[in-house]
Amino acid sequence: MNLLHANDARGAYPESWYAATSELPEAEPPLRGETRADVCVVGGGYTGLSAALHLAEAGRDVVLLEAHRAGFGASGRNGGQLGSGQRVDQLSLEKMLGAHEARRYWALGEEAKALVKSLIARHGIACNLTPGVAEAVSSDTGVRDGFDHAEHMERVYGYTHLEALRGEDWRAVCASPAYRGGVIDHDAAHLHPLRFALGLRAACLAAGVRIHEGSEVHHVEDGSPALVQTDAGRVTAEHVILACNGYLGGLSGQVAARVMPINNFIVATEPLGERVAEVLPRDVAVADDKFVVNYFRLSEDGRLLFGGGESYGYRFPKDIRGLVSKPMLEIFPSLKDVALDYAWGGTLAITMKRLPYLARPGQRILSASGYSGHGVGSATQAGKLMADAIRGETDGFDAMAALPTPRFPGGGALRTPLLVLAMSWYALRDRLGV
Repeated sequence: MNLLHANDARGAYPESWYAATSELPEAEPPLRGETRADVCVVGGGYTGLSAALHLAEAGRDVVLLEAHRAGFGASGRNGGQLGSGQRVDQLSLEKMLGAHEARRYWALGEEAKALVKSLIARHGIACNLTPGVAEAVSSDTGVRDGFDHAEHMERVYGYTHLEALRGEDWRAVCASPAYRGGVIDHDAAHLHPLRFALGLRAACLAAGVRIHEGSEVHHVEDGSPALVQTDAGRVTAEHVILACNGYLGGLSGQVAARVMPINNFIVATEPLGERVAEVLPRDVAVADDKFVVNYFRLSEDGRLLFGGGESYGYRFPKDIRGLVSKPMLEIFPSLKDVALDYAWGGTLAITMKRLPYLARPGQRILSASGYSGHGVGSATQAGKLMADAIRGETDGFDAMAALPTPRFPGGGALRTPLLVLAMSWYALRDRLGV
């Protein structure tokens, strides 16, 4: 199944609150005929836009090919949370990699967060960047773990931005009866993801990147130069960057074996007005501690943006509102009479270890994907690290490429049944509280 066309209209941004509140630009023309470039970037999300921007600012001639529109995929549809560190928490990283290496990846994650903030400031991107991301926990054990984690991060890493809360103190942040407490990260942030992507797109064009939208790549050939082929044209380039994440398709078997696309879904309520106090008395983004994560935050016009729901295949369900309203009402039962004005889905990608996969699938080809729900920072940074590597500065790229990324068992033939089995198991586990 080609996920580029499985669920969305060709060449159009999906109907979402994000699209409805963005100034959508006119499309850049598709690639026609043959052209040359120093670097050809495949994919116009955060990864590809960041890579193209940093290369163009360094004086490289860059062509970016996007099958639909820049920001069309997960970059323009996600929950908008800019987290700290890596997708995996530091205690888990310490167990996985050892204390020294865990500290190295914490530093890289902090650089990713700072990079996003600096790009927004430097290019004047109006994406409503707002501080504060919290993890909500539903058990007393989770509350104790949160306090221990905050203490560990301050003592070992010198990170003083975590605030652990329980009981009424927590309910002054998140009013849901489903949670016992949580930890706010005051240096993390949330933003309008599509406006951030469109801001990067505008910065790329201003820097001289040649963007071709409506230009689906169906073949990449490694070589000197490399060849990138679309239906209507081709690019020869000294380097190719694969920045496709969940929409990679068959462009690289090496990457596809380690990066699994999954779907997720978001609804936007009607504006809540004074009823915001029933949901989030403080304007922070929240993700909870379930394996199938619920995540939510307020929009700038006072809506609840709520992401969740379980998807057992690659086709979007016919009733996204019904799918997402179930977990939403479990978390916020008082909203049962509230209208859902928008509902949309999107495709992201995960890895077995929930850490990004950066690799060189060819002598002239670099790839980055598998951000596992941490892509606002990680994808933006991955683009820069690939740009740096092409310029000969490989330390950051090589460090991320060294992360353990095992293959998913069974390869492509078992990808969908494995997804169904895994999602069913973790959904049952969450319901049973085990």
